[in-house]
Amino acid sequence: MALKAKLLLIILDGQPWRVARRFMGNLEGWVQAGEARVWRMRSVVPSTSASCYASIHTGVTPQVHGVLSNDTLFRVAEPDVFSEVAKAGGRSGAVTHSFWSTFFQRAPFDAVSDIEYDEPAGPIHHGRFHTMAGYNHDNQMTPSDFDLFATLTMLTQRFAIDYGILHTCTLDSMGHRYGHDCAEMDAACFTIDAQLARFLPLWRKAGYEVIVTADHGQTDRGHHGGRDPEMQDVAFYWFGGGQGPEEDTLLDQLQLAPTILSRLGVPVPETMKAAPFLR
Repeated sequence: MALKAKLLLIILDGQPWRVARRFMGNLEGWVQAGEARVWRMRSVVPSTSASCYASIHTGVTPQVHGVLSNDTLFRVAEPDVFSEVAKAGGRSGAVTHSFWSTFFQRAPFDAVSDIEYDEPAGPIHHGRFHTMAGYNHDNQMTPSDFDLFATLTMLTQRFAIDYGILHTCTLDSMGHRYGHDCAEMDAACFTIDAQLARFLPLWRKAGYEVIVTADHGQTDRGHHGGRDPEMQDVAFYWFGGGQGPEEDTLLDQLQLAPTILSRLGVPVPETMKAAPFLR
């Protein structure tokens, strides 16, 4: 069954609103050229990575889905974007941290059997995952973003996925190590912006609507988890059609899942109570 549209969600983990708007020159250039739009989006609290991942895909708060920290890892019970795309007959792909497979496919994550899979039953049909095992302050253990972008592109070409998600922890890890007000972080943003720019036109040419956003922000000292615009607010870049809100509208992260499903033409489950913001 063909869905109404095709869409890719790109999550740049830990990039705050203020940093994206200053340093993502290619994304901002497309906004200025009228090829994209950008809004501010506010994450759930706690503004912890795993909590945000689960809320991004289920449209419910951490207090409902139960993922309250990076240490609470289990198969989430609520309907999510993957499950609803599969029910509608669509095909999905994920190039992400292994947490996404744990939350939305099966738990616990098995590094041998789950690092890569192609499973017709879904809900994630084509998964390519990384664990960052051994991650610490001095050794980030993050894969190359160029390789992740190329892998997602491969899934679009090889399997013609309807919905795909890519999640990279590079900027989050750099922020934890260096903070955000430093030359190292400036260069990291410049690099990922340039690498993303190589692939985004290919995705658009292939007919995909594209979202580029983050799961949460970060303070200049490299912290997040709390309730503060520095830790919660991220940029939401939209490459696609439809009507959107006014530029000064503050978007709610709980709106993301129902918005994605509505763009794909997939029924939104009753558990996702926030209103879609792109029509």
